[in-house]
Amino acid sequence: MTGNPVRLARQSSTLSQRYSSVRGHSRKLAGPLSDADATAQSMADASPAKWHLAHTTWFFETMVLKPNAPGYRVFDETFNFLFNSYYETIGARHPRPKRGLLTRPSLDAILAFRAHVDVAMEALIADGPDRALADLIELGCHHEQQHQELLLTDILHLFAQSPVRPAYRDPEPVAVADDPGDADYVAFEGGLIEIGHDGAGFAFDCEGPRHKTYVRPFRIADRLVTNREWMAFMTDGGYRDPLLWLADGWGQILEHRWTAPLYWEDRDGAWWSMTLRGMQPVDPSAPVTHVSYFEADAFASWAGKRLPTEAEWELASADVPVDGTFAGGGRLRPRPAGPPTGGPRQMFGDVWEWTRSPFTPYPGFKIAEGAVGEYNGKFMCGQFVLRGGSCATPDDHVRATYRNFFQPDKRWQFSGLRLAEDA
Repeated sequence: MTGNPVRLARQSSTLSQRYSSVRGHSRKLAGPLSDADATAQSMADASPAKWHLAHTTWFFETMVLKPNAPGYRVFDETFNFLFNSYYETIGARHPRPKRGLLTRPSLDAILAFRAHVDVAMEALIADGPDRALADLIELGCHHEQQHQELLLTDILHLFAQSPVRPAYRDPEPVAVADDPGDADYVAFEGGLIEIGHDGAGFAFDCEGPRHKTYVRPFRIADRLVTNREWMAFMTDGGYRDPLLWLADGWGQILEHRWTAPLYWEDRDGAWWSMTLRGMQPVDPSAPVTHVSYFEADAFASWAGKRLPTEAEWELASADVPVDGTFAGGGRLRPRPAGPPTGGPRQMFGDVWEWTRSPFTPYPGFKIAEGAVGEYNGKFMCGQFVLRGGSCATPDDHVRATYRNFFQPDKRWQFSGLRLAEDA
């Protein structure tokens, strides 16, 4: 790297702190887990915690160190097969549904792998990577933060399968809040607006390029849909009325017999839910979570509303600070809405918000060259966009332009909704 030595040293120090912080947090998240906890896989969509810890390390070893650190010694040649996720250009990989069969390497061996890579990464960063390499390392940090959230959601799904319903952290009940009252609807004139990342600071490739799009006048709820409102939907036969559901969603009802959000259980007439704090009473005032796109769309139809588009959501969030209930606060459950502000509330944190927008490329989007080009672009089919982050999202990981995406039947993430309507 060439340039002002003082400025370059400062950049390397900042990147080193960023890398160390992210990597240390992953290790902290794994702290409460035994080797058995970290090895088990509860379903094909989820991955063992041990795999998350190894895969994020594999990313730095494969994408950063091997091409850019002369003399780097690969920790274990078999790990490329074991911990590659979906990068076809890098080679064959262990089947995703069978990750839970990887009883070896042990959790201790994975932690040794992480330590080995961290030493090499810190040396590489200290040497002053050029801009392109620094950007790749930053991408790796955000990639690891994505897996930090997945580690939590996957552990929750795993623990929910256990008859003893273990708590990941602090099983004490979380206080139930007051009813936030009826939602107000905030009006937006729409028109020709710009959405997408403007290029300042980090963003994933799918967040850009920034571009113009037309939005019709609309109104959007000032808060998220609550558990109390969802209970009314259930009581009114929402899960039994095919007229509310998209055909594929009704197919899920028939196949999986959905009658409530994922993790809900009726205990003597009261609803309880499995959480990262173990089984807890459902807080009627908190945002509903662990619902699929199909359920969110059906609820919106029942309420006489609709889901917002991602352009509407981004417009509504434009002047809202990126502040909310994220993972760093340690609550690990969505929080009820605070007092009305006259504008949208709960735009960030608590639950990822389903939009009615399919995950497709923005105008002008181009897939990056090389293996990192497989990161987002290849998934732009059959998925819907979620916005805003959740109570399991790292605090500094989201932006108003952040586009999360999942297939419409998925429920194990902290996914919920807010309503919208045409003006």
